[in-house]
Amino acid sequence: MIHNDAAILGLLMVVLALIFYTASLPGNFVQRFYTVIPPLLLCYFIPGILNSFGFIDGTGSQLYPVVSKYFLPACLVLFTLGMDWRSLGKLGPKALIAMLSGTVGVMLGGPLALWMVGMVSPETVAGQGADETWRGLATIAGSWIGGGANQTALREVFKPSDQLFSQVIAVDVLVAELWMAVLIYGAGISRKIDHLLGADDRQISEVQDSMQAELVSNQRIPAMRDYIYLAAVGFGATGLSHLLADMIVPYLSEHYPGLQKFSLTSSFFWVVAIATLVGIFLSATPLRKLEHLGASKLGTVFLYVLIATIGMQMDLKAVAGNPGLFAIGFLWIVIHALILIGVCKWLKIPFFFLAVGSQANVGGSASASAVAAAFHPALAPVGVLLAILGYAIGTYGGYVTALMMQWVSHQL
Repeated sequence: MIHNDAAILGLLMVVLALIFYTASLPGNFVQRFYTVIPPLLLCYFIPGILNSFGFIDGTGSQLYPVVSKYFLPACLVLFTLGMDWRSLGKLGPKALIAMLSGTVGVMLGGPLALWMVGMVSPETVAGQGADETWRGLATIAGSWIGGGANQTALREVFKPSDQLFSQVIAVDVLVAELWMAVLIYGAGISRKIDHLLGADDRQISEVQDSMQAELVSNQRIPAMRDYIYLAAVGFGATGLSHLLADMIVPYLSEHYPGLQKFSLTSSFFWVVAIATLVGIFLSATPLRKLEHLGASKLGTVFLYVLIATIGMQMDLKAVAGNPGLFAIGFLWIVIHALILIGVCKWLKIPFFFLAVGSQANVGGSASASAVAAAFHPALAPVGVLLAILGYAIGTYGGYVTALMMQWVSHQL
Protein backbone atom coordinates (compact mmCIF):
# COMPACT_ATOMS: atom_id res chain seq x y z
CA MET A 1 0.00 0.00 0.00
CA ILE A 2 1.29 3.44 -0.97
CA HIS A 3 1.00 5.92 1.92
CA ASN A 4 3.15 8.75 0.56
CA ASP A 5 0.85 11.55 -0.66
CA ALA A 6 3.35 12.79 -3.26
CA ALA A 7 3.50 9.29 -4.76
CA ILE A 8 -0.30 8.98 -4.68
CA LEU A 9 -0.75 12.37 -6.40
CA GLY A 10 1.73 11.39 -9.10
CA LEU A 11 -0.08 8.09 -9.64
CA LEU A 12 -3.47 9.81 -9.88
CA MET A 13 -2.18 12.31 -12.45
CA VAL A 14 -0.75 9.47 -14.55
CA VAL A 15 -4.11 7.68 -14.35
CA LEU A 16 -5.95 10.82 -15.53
CA ALA A 17 -3.46 11.29 -18.37
CA LEU A 18 -3.88 7.67 -19.53
CA ILE A 19 -7.67 7.98 -19.47
CA PHE A 20 -7.69 11.12 -21.60
CA TYR A 21 -4.98 9.77 -23.92
CA THR A 22 -6.80 6.53 -24.63
CA ALA A 23 -10.12 8.37 -25.01
CA SER A 24 -8.56 10.44 -27.81
CA LEU A 25 -7.25 7.44 -29.76
CA PRO A 26 -8.88 6.56 -33.09
CA GLY A 27 -10.43 3.18 -33.69
CA ASN A 28 -13.88 1.71 -33.47
CA PHE A 29 -13.17 -0.40 -30.38
CA VAL A 30 -11.86 2.55 -28.34
CA GLN A 31 -14.75 4.77 -29.39
CA ARG A 32 -17.32 2.09 -28.56
CA PHE A 33 -15.64 1.45 -25.20
CA TYR A 34 -15.78 5.10 -24.18
CA THR A 35 -19.33 5.42 -25.46
CA VAL A 36 -20.37 2.68 -23.00
CA ILE A 37 -17.94 3.66 -20.22
CA PRO A 38 -17.34 7.43 -20.32
CA PRO A 39 -14.00 8.90 -19.19
CA LEU A 40 -15.65 10.66 -16.23
CA LEU A 41 -16.71 7.31 -14.81
CA LEU A 42 -13.16 5.96 -15.01
CA CYS A 43 -11.79 9.09 -13.33
CA TYR A 44 -13.86 8.17 -10.28
CA PHE A 45 -13.59 4.40 -10.36
CA ILE A 46 -9.96 3.65 -11.22
CA PRO A 47 -8.74 5.56 -8.12
CA GLY A 48 -11.56 3.77 -6.26
CA ILE A 49 -10.23 0.41 -7.43
CA LEU A 50 -6.70 1.34 -6.33
CA ASN A 51 -8.05 2.16 -2.86
CA SER A 52 -10.49 -0.76 -2.59
CA PHE A 53 -7.79 -3.34 -3.34
CA GLY A 54 -5.14 -1.78 -1.12
CA PHE A 55 -2.77 -0.27 -3.69
CA ILE A 56 -3.07 3.19 -2.12
CA ASP A 57 -4.19 4.49 1.25
CA GLY A 58 -6.91 6.77 -0.07
CA THR A 59 -8.77 7.11 3.22
CA GLY A 60 -5.72 8.12 5.23
CA SER A 61 -4.35 10.49 2.60
CA GLN A 62 -4.42 14.25 3.14
CA LEU A 63 -4.73 14.97 -0.58
CA TYR A 64 -8.50 15.38 -0.59
CA PRO A 65 -8.63 17.93 2.28
CA VAL A 66 -5.92 20.01 0.57
CA VAL A 67 -7.45 19.80 -2.92
CA SER A 68 -10.98 20.56 -1.69
CA LYS A 69 -9.74 23.51 0.40
CA TYR A 70 -7.67 25.20 -2.30
CA PHE A 71 -8.63 23.81 -5.72
CA LEU A 72 -12.40 23.61 -5.29
CA PRO A 73 -13.09 27.33 -4.61
CA ALA A 74 -10.63 28.30 -7.37
CA CYS A 75 -12.41 25.90 -9.71
CA LEU A 76 -15.78 27.54 -8.99
CA VAL A 77 -14.35 31.01 -9.60
CA LEU A 78 -12.74 30.01 -12.91
CA PHE A 79 -15.97 28.38 -14.12
CA THR A 80 -18.29 31.26 -13.24
CA LEU A 81 -15.78 33.91 -14.39
CA GLY A 82 -16.66 33.17 -18.02
CA MET A 83 -20.39 33.73 -17.67
CA ASP A 84 -21.32 35.78 -20.75
CA TRP A 85 -24.55 37.55 -19.86
CA ARG A 86 -24.92 39.03 -23.34
CA SER A 87 -24.67 35.63 -25.05
CA LEU A 88 -27.04 34.13 -22.51
CA GLY A 89 -29.51 36.85 -23.44
CA LYS A 90 -29.14 35.99 -27.12
CA LEU A 91 -30.21 32.44 -26.37
CA GLY A 92 -33.63 33.84 -25.62
CA PRO A 93 -35.91 33.03 -22.72
CA LYS A 94 -36.63 29.49 -23.92
CA ALA A 95 -33.05 28.33 -23.31
CA LEU A 96 -33.03 29.70 -19.76
CA ILE A 97 -36.54 28.40 -19.09
CA ALA A 98 -35.49 24.91 -20.17
CA MET A 99 -32.36 25.02 -18.05
CA LEU A 100 -34.13 26.38 -14.96
CA SER A 101 -37.02 23.92 -15.43
CA GLY A 102 -34.41 21.19 -15.27
CA THR A 103 -33.13 22.73 -12.04
CA VAL A 104 -36.66 22.71 -10.58
CA GLY A 105 -37.00 19.09 -11.72
CA VAL A 106 -33.88 18.15 -9.76
CA MET A 107 -34.93 20.13 -6.69
CA LEU A 108 -38.40 18.56 -6.59
CA GLY A 109 -37.31 15.15 -7.84
CA GLY A 110 -34.94 14.48 -4.94
CA PRO A 111 -37.45 14.87 -2.09
CA LEU A 112 -40.22 13.13 -4.10
CA ALA A 113 -38.01 10.15 -5.00
CA LEU A 114 -36.84 9.90 -1.40
CA TRP A 115 -40.44 9.93 -0.18
CA MET A 116 -41.65 7.33 -2.71
CA VAL A 117 -38.84 4.87 -1.97
CA GLY A 118 -39.15 5.53 1.75
CA MET A 119 -42.84 4.55 1.69
CA VAL A 120 -41.93 1.17 0.18
CA SER A 121 -38.53 0.55 1.79
CA PRO A 122 -38.03 2.63 4.96
CA GLU A 123 -34.64 1.01 5.64
CA THR A 124 -33.28 2.46 2.39
CA VAL A 125 -33.76 6.04 3.60
CA ALA A 126 -32.86 5.37 7.23
CA GLY A 127 -29.49 5.81 8.92
CA GLN A 128 -28.07 7.77 11.79
CA GLY A 129 -25.61 10.63 11.92
CA ALA A 130 -23.21 10.66 8.97
CA ASP A 131 -25.01 7.62 7.49
CA GLU A 132 -28.36 9.41 7.06
CA THR A 133 -29.32 8.79 3.45
CA TRP A 134 -30.34 12.38 2.75
CA ARG A 135 -26.80 13.56 3.49
CA GLY A 136 -25.43 11.45 0.66
CA LEU A 137 -28.26 12.43 -1.68
CA ALA A 138 -27.53 16.09 -0.95
CA THR A 139 -24.25 15.68 -2.84
CA ILE A 140 -26.13 14.32 -5.87
CA ALA A 141 -28.35 17.41 -5.75
CA GLY A 142 -25.25 19.60 -5.98
CA SER A 143 -23.89 17.51 -8.85
CA TRP A 144 -27.16 17.43 -10.80
CA ILE A 145 -27.81 21.17 -10.53
CA GLY A 146 -24.21 22.30 -10.97
CA GLY A 147 -21.36 19.81 -11.22
CA GLY A 148 -18.57 18.00 -9.42
CA ALA A 149 -17.35 21.14 -7.68
CA ASN A 150 -20.80 21.84 -6.23
CA GLN A 151 -21.10 18.19 -5.20
CA THR A 152 -17.85 18.39 -3.28
CA ALA A 153 -18.94 21.64 -1.65
CA LEU A 154 -22.13 20.04 -0.33
CA ARG A 155 -20.20 16.99 0.79
CA GLU A 156 -18.13 19.25 3.00
CA VAL A 157 -21.26 21.02 4.27
CA PHE A 158 -23.38 17.96 5.12
CA LYS A 159 -20.53 15.45 5.71
CA PRO A 160 -21.98 12.03 4.70
CA SER A 161 -19.87 9.03 5.70
CA ASP A 162 -17.26 7.75 3.26
CA GLN A 163 -19.23 4.54 2.74
CA LEU A 164 -22.47 6.38 1.96
CA PHE A 165 -20.67 8.79 -0.34
CA SER A 166 -19.14 5.87 -2.24
CA GLN A 167 -22.63 4.51 -2.83
CA VAL A 168 -24.16 7.78 -3.99
CA ILE A 169 -21.23 8.51 -6.33
CA ALA A 170 -22.08 5.27 -8.15
CA VAL A 171 -25.75 6.31 -8.36
CA ASP A 172 -24.82 9.81 -9.51
CA VAL A 173 -22.45 8.80 -12.30
CA LEU A 174 -24.29 5.74 -13.64
CA VAL A 175 -27.77 7.30 -13.69
CA ALA A 176 -26.47 10.59 -15.13
CA GLU A 177 -24.52 8.84 -17.88
CA LEU A 178 -27.53 6.68 -18.80
CA TRP A 179 -29.68 9.83 -19.13
CA MET A 180 -26.97 11.49 -21.22
CA ALA A 181 -27.01 8.51 -23.59
CA VAL A 182 -30.78 8.95 -24.00
CA LEU A 183 -30.33 12.63 -24.86
CA ILE A 184 -27.56 11.98 -27.39
CA TYR A 185 -29.76 9.40 -29.07
CA GLY A 186 -32.53 11.99 -29.14
CA ALA A 187 -30.19 14.42 -30.91
CA GLY A 188 -30.20 12.09 -33.90
CA ILE A 189 -33.99 12.28 -34.18
CA SER A 190 -34.39 15.85 -32.93
CA ARG A 191 -36.61 16.92 -35.84
CA LYS A 192 -39.14 14.23 -34.97
CA ILE A 193 -39.05 15.21 -31.32
CA ASP A 194 -39.43 18.91 -32.21
CA HIS A 195 -42.50 17.98 -34.24
CA LEU A 196 -43.97 16.22 -31.19
CA LEU A 197 -43.13 19.24 -29.04
CA GLY A 198 -44.57 21.63 -31.65
CA ALA A 199 -41.29 23.58 -31.58
CA ASP A 200 -39.47 25.69 -34.18
CA ASP A 201 -35.67 25.31 -34.26
CA ARG A 202 -34.77 28.31 -36.49
CA GLN A 203 -33.44 30.29 -33.51
CA ILE A 204 -30.84 27.57 -32.91
CA SER A 205 -29.18 28.26 -36.28
CA GLU A 206 -28.86 31.95 -35.38
CA VAL A 207 -27.30 31.08 -32.01
CA GLN A 208 -24.93 28.67 -33.75
CA ASP A 209 -23.60 31.36 -36.09
CA SER A 210 -23.23 33.90 -33.28
CA MET A 211 -21.34 31.54 -30.97
CA GLN A 212 -18.99 30.40 -33.72
CA ALA A 213 -18.16 34.00 -34.68
CA GLU A 214 -17.38 34.99 -31.07
CA LEU A 215 -15.21 31.92 -30.56
CA VAL A 216 -13.12 32.64 -33.66
CA SER A 217 -12.73 36.38 -33.00
CA ASN A 218 -11.65 36.15 -29.34
CA GLN A 219 -9.63 32.98 -29.00
CA ARG A 220 -5.84 33.37 -28.77
CA ILE A 221 -2.83 31.48 -27.48
CA PRO A 222 -2.24 32.42 -23.82
CA ALA A 223 1.14 33.75 -22.73
CA MET A 224 2.87 32.87 -19.47
CA ARG A 225 1.57 36.06 -17.81
CA ASP A 226 -1.99 34.98 -18.69
CA TYR A 227 -1.58 31.82 -16.63
CA ILE A 228 -0.32 33.99 -13.76
CA TYR A 229 -3.46 36.14 -14.09
CA LEU A 230 -5.67 33.03 -14.02
CA ALA A 231 -3.91 31.68 -10.94
CA ALA A 232 -4.12 35.09 -9.24
CA VAL A 233 -7.87 35.35 -9.84
CA GLY A 234 -8.61 31.75 -8.83
CA PHE A 235 -6.46 31.55 -5.71
CA GLY A 236 -6.92 35.22 -4.81
CA ALA A 237 -10.68 34.70 -4.65
CA THR A 238 -10.08 31.47 -2.73
CA GLY A 239 -8.02 33.32 -0.14
CA LEU A 240 -10.64 36.06 0.19
CA SER A 241 -13.38 33.44 0.61
CA HIS A 242 -11.52 31.69 3.43
CA LEU A 243 -10.73 35.03 5.10
CA LEU A 244 -14.37 36.17 5.09
CA ALA A 245 -15.64 32.72 6.15
CA ASP A 246 -13.33 32.86 9.18
CA MET A 247 -15.08 36.09 10.18
CA ILE A 248 -18.65 35.05 9.42
CA VAL A 249 -18.74 31.61 11.03
CA PRO A 250 -17.65 32.58 14.57
CA TYR A 251 -20.10 35.50 14.53
CA LEU A 252 -23.03 33.29 13.48
CA SER A 253 -22.05 30.50 15.89
CA GLU A 254 -22.01 32.95 18.80
CA HIS A 255 -25.05 35.08 18.00
CA TYR A 256 -27.26 32.69 15.97
CA PRO A 257 -26.50 29.12 17.12
CA GLY A 258 -29.87 27.95 15.78
CA LEU A 259 -28.52 28.28 12.24
CA GLN A 260 -26.39 25.20 12.83
CA LYS A 261 -29.29 22.91 11.88
CA PHE A 262 -29.28 24.57 8.45
CA SER A 263 -25.48 24.07 8.19
CA LEU A 264 -25.05 27.85 8.01
CA THR A 265 -22.30 27.65 10.63
CA SER A 266 -20.24 25.47 8.29
CA SER A 267 -17.08 27.31 7.25
CA PHE A 268 -16.91 25.47 3.94
CA PHE A 269 -20.44 26.51 2.99
CA TRP A 270 -19.42 30.16 3.22
CA VAL A 271 -16.15 29.53 1.37
CA VAL A 272 -17.88 28.08 -1.69
CA ALA A 273 -20.78 30.55 -1.53
CA ILE A 274 -18.44 33.55 -1.44
CA ALA A 275 -16.15 32.10 -4.14
CA THR A 276 -19.13 31.59 -6.44
CA LEU A 277 -20.38 35.13 -5.83
CA VAL A 278 -16.90 36.52 -6.55
CA GLY A 279 -16.83 34.62 -9.85
CA ILE A 280 -20.27 35.94 -10.81
CA PHE A 281 -19.22 39.50 -9.93
CA LEU A 282 -16.00 39.23 -11.94
CA SER A 283 -17.97 37.94 -14.94
CA ALA A 284 -19.46 41.45 -15.21
CA THR A 285 -15.99 43.06 -15.33
CA PRO A 286 -13.24 43.11 -17.97
CA LEU A 287 -11.70 40.10 -16.21
CA ARG A 288 -14.32 37.97 -17.98
CA LYS A 289 -11.97 38.07 -20.98
CA LEU A 290 -9.75 35.62 -19.11
CA GLU A 291 -12.22 32.96 -20.28
CA HIS A 292 -10.81 33.38 -23.78
CA LEU A 293 -7.40 32.48 -22.33
CA GLY A 294 -8.61 29.23 -20.84
CA ALA A 295 -10.15 30.02 -17.44
CA SER A 296 -12.72 27.22 -17.64
CA LYS A 297 -10.11 24.82 -19.04
CA LEU A 298 -7.83 25.42 -16.07
CA GLY A 299 -10.87 25.06 -13.82
CA THR A 300 -11.61 21.72 -15.48
CA VAL A 301 -8.06 20.51 -14.73
CA PHE A 302 -8.62 21.39 -11.06
CA LEU A 303 -11.99 19.64 -11.19
CA TYR A 304 -10.55 16.37 -12.51
CA VAL A 305 -7.83 16.37 -9.88
CA LEU A 306 -10.63 16.84 -7.36
CA ILE A 307 -12.64 13.99 -8.90
CA ALA A 308 -9.63 11.66 -8.70
CA THR A 309 -9.04 12.49 -5.03
CA ILE A 310 -12.73 11.87 -4.34
CA GLY A 311 -12.54 8.55 -6.17
CA MET A 312 -9.53 7.34 -4.20
CA GLN A 313 -11.60 7.46 -0.99
CA MET A 314 -14.27 5.15 -2.44
CA ASP A 315 -14.68 1.59 -1.26
CA LEU A 316 -16.27 -0.04 -4.30
CA LYS A 317 -17.21 -3.08 -2.24
CA ALA A 318 -19.63 -0.82 -0.35
CA VAL A 319 -21.48 0.23 -3.51
CA ALA A 320 -23.54 -2.97 -3.57
CA GLY A 321 -24.50 -2.50 0.07
CA ASN A 322 -27.54 -0.31 -0.63
CA PRO A 323 -29.14 -1.06 -4.02
CA GLY A 324 -32.24 0.91 -3.01
CA LEU A 325 -30.26 4.09 -3.64
CA PHE A 326 -30.35 3.28 -7.36
CA ALA A 327 -34.16 3.23 -7.19
CA ILE A 328 -34.05 6.74 -5.73
CA GLY A 329 -31.65 7.85 -8.46
CA PHE A 330 -33.77 6.47 -11.31
CA LEU A 331 -37.00 7.94 -9.93
CA TRP A 332 -35.21 11.23 -9.40
CA ILE A 333 -34.03 11.50 -13.01
CA VAL A 334 -37.46 10.42 -14.30
CA ILE A 335 -39.16 13.22 -12.33
CA HIS A 336 -36.58 15.67 -13.67
CA ALA A 337 -37.26 14.49 -17.23
CA LEU A 338 -41.06 14.60 -16.90
CA ILE A 339 -41.07 18.17 -15.53
CA LEU A 340 -38.67 19.31 -18.26
CA ILE A 341 -40.59 17.62 -21.07
CA GLY A 342 -43.87 19.00 -19.76
CA VAL A 343 -42.57 22.58 -19.70
CA CYS A 344 -40.99 22.25 -23.17
CA LYS A 345 -44.21 20.80 -24.62
CA TRP A 346 -46.27 23.58 -23.05
CA LEU A 347 -44.00 26.40 -24.29
CA LYS A 348 -43.00 24.70 -27.58
CA ILE A 349 -39.30 24.75 -26.69
CA PRO A 350 -37.01 22.88 -29.15
CA PHE A 351 -35.47 19.59 -28.08
CA PHE A 352 -31.98 21.12 -28.38
CA PHE A 353 -32.68 23.46 -25.46
CA LEU A 354 -34.34 20.61 -23.54
CA ALA A 355 -31.33 18.33 -23.95
CA VAL A 356 -28.64 20.94 -23.31
CA GLY A 357 -30.60 22.52 -20.46
CA SER A 358 -30.94 19.13 -18.80
CA GLN A 359 -27.25 18.31 -19.18
CA ALA A 360 -26.24 21.78 -17.98
CA ASN A 361 -27.81 20.62 -14.72
CA VAL A 362 -27.19 16.90 -14.54
CA GLY A 363 -23.90 16.61 -16.40
CA GLY A 364 -21.99 19.88 -16.08
CA SER A 365 -20.02 21.74 -18.73
CA ALA A 366 -18.29 18.72 -20.31
CA SER A 367 -21.52 16.74 -20.77
CA ALA A 368 -23.60 19.77 -21.76
CA SER A 369 -21.11 20.76 -24.44
CA ALA A 370 -20.91 17.15 -25.67
CA VAL A 371 -24.69 16.95 -26.01
CA ALA A 372 -24.78 20.37 -27.73
CA ALA A 373 -22.05 19.24 -30.14
CA ALA A 374 -24.13 16.16 -30.98
CA PHE A 375 -26.53 18.60 -32.67
CA HIS A 376 -23.72 20.64 -34.28
CA PRO A 377 -20.07 21.22 -33.18
CA ALA A 378 -20.50 25.00 -33.32
CA LEU A 379 -23.21 24.76 -30.66
CA ALA A 380 -20.89 23.29 -28.00
CA PRO A 381 -20.33 26.73 -26.35
CA VAL A 382 -24.08 26.97 -25.71
CA GLY A 383 -23.77 23.96 -23.44
CA VAL A 384 -20.84 25.56 -21.64
CA LEU A 385 -22.72 28.84 -21.10
CA LEU A 386 -25.74 27.12 -19.57
CA ALA A 387 -23.51 24.84 -17.51
CA ILE A 388 -21.69 27.88 -16.09
CA LEU A 389 -25.06 29.16 -14.93
CA GLY A 390 -25.57 25.73 -13.34
CA TYR A 391 -22.25 26.03 -11.50
CA ALA A 392 -23.32 29.45 -10.25
CA ILE A 393 -26.58 28.20 -8.70
CA GLY A 394 -25.60 24.58 -8.04
CA THR A 395 -24.43 24.95 -4.45
CA TYR A 396 -27.39 27.12 -3.46
CA GLY A 397 -29.99 24.97 -5.23
CA GLY A 398 -28.42 21.78 -3.91
CA TYR A 399 -28.39 23.21 -0.40
CA VAL A 400 -32.14 23.99 -0.52
CA THR A 401 -32.82 20.54 -2.01
CA ALA A 402 -30.84 18.93 0.82
CA LEU A 403 -32.92 20.74 3.44
CA MET A 404 -36.12 19.51 1.74
CA MET A 405 -34.79 15.94 1.70
CA GLN A 406 -33.81 16.26 5.34
CA TRP A 407 -37.37 17.29 6.19
CA VAL A 408 -38.90 14.42 4.15
CA SER A 409 -36.51 11.93 5.75
CA HIS A 410 -37.56 13.00 9.24
CA GLN A 411 -41.25 12.65 8.32
CA LEU A 412 -40.91 9.01 7.24
